[in-house]
Amino acid sequence: MKVADMRPFRKVLEQLRGRLRGDVSTMADIALGTGSTQDHGPSSTKPVHMDDLGAEAFDQEFTLSLMENEKDTLQMIDEALARIRQKTFGSCVECNGIITKKRLEALPYASTCIRCAEKLEKARW
Repeated sequence: MKVADMRPFRKVLEQLRGRLRGDVSTMADIALGTGSTQDHGPSSTKPVHMDDLGAEAFDQEFTLSLMENEKDTLQMIDEALARIRQKTFGSCVECNGIITKKRLEALPYASTCIRCAEKLEKARW
């Protein structure tokens, strides 16, 4: 892929990275209880009822799971930006084939072509 063709992808990746970093930071605050939560009393941020405790634990676990997924996505974005710097963006890391522009528009941090992605997915199962 030509350097000029990489520029719009770099911009999209940088914007996505900035948004995800903010999301992860906000989720961390919420999961750790330092963000905005609903008060259950004049000075308490802890739930009062057992049902509330269970719901809060579930919410915290769910938030931590989302954070992990977003951290994985951030890693893939950083790797894609590194490929742009190395001028290898758009080439499959598995077979060195071309990753189609359509795939990159849908998933700008894709590191593999469709064929290799399918093979890797099948190998996981």
